[in-house]
Amino acid sequence: MAEERLDKLLVSTGRWSRSEVRRLVREGRVLVDGRVAARPEEKYDAQRVALSVDGAAVPLRAHVYIMLNKPAGTLSATEDGRGKTVLDLLPPEYQKRGLFPVGRLDKDTEGLLLLTDDGALAHALLAPKKHVGKRYLARVDGPLSEADREAFAGGMTLEDGLHCLPAALEIVSSGEAESTATVTLHEGKFHQIKRMFAARGRRVTCLKRFSMGPLALDASLAPGEWRLLTDSEENTITGHFAQE
Repeated sequence: MAEERLDKLLVSTGRWSRSEVRRLVREGRVLVDGRVAARPEEKYDAQRVALSVDGAAVPLRAHVYIMLNKPAGTLSATEDGRGKTVLDLLPPEYQKRGLFPVGRLDKDTEGLLLLTDDGALAHALLAPKKHVGKRYLARVDGPLSEADREAFAGGMTLEDGLHCLPAALEIVSSGEAESTATVTLHEGKFHQIKRMFAARGRRVTCLKRFSMGPLALDASLAPGEWRLLTDSEENTITGHFAQE
């Protein structure tokens, strides 16, 4: 593994900002292999070095996994001249880490988005043959019926020729003016949920993703907020695909 700067290694844990790491090094509170670190610019191999701060060992991870509650109006991209991207919601130390969103949510779609620098995991989550389930909450205009549920479950071929795999539609509430439902997809084609509802004569007015494979959105995260995955979540999601 390539060597990285000491400050970058510590920042990648999510516990300190780059300025905080520099202060810790300056105050002699960071030990590298048992010796006081001299400069934050020193480079080390994350898989071989032993770091501690204030006497407590700091475990290093090869990759970063961030759960974001994507707000409407942001773009699922690393950079885009048309507007704010999901990376703009992160602090500078993570913006420079090489993170990218795993898949895309439409600009006006909210909810769970995983950001990482783990290309192998991203490929596993997005590979068509994996059929990873992605669950959404949709609000549409007009009523929904059993016929709509059956149409989703049977797979749909849209007027433009797009073939959609069977999807699970569960009606939460149905009214003349508005209905809500959960939709579980095992693929992710362009505007797929909106196009499937449109084929049933319904317009999606709000769409939010709340799970992707074994990873579920933390209900305490407000739109625009993020956090690192917990050890349990990280082990679950990486272990899930390591076994396949």
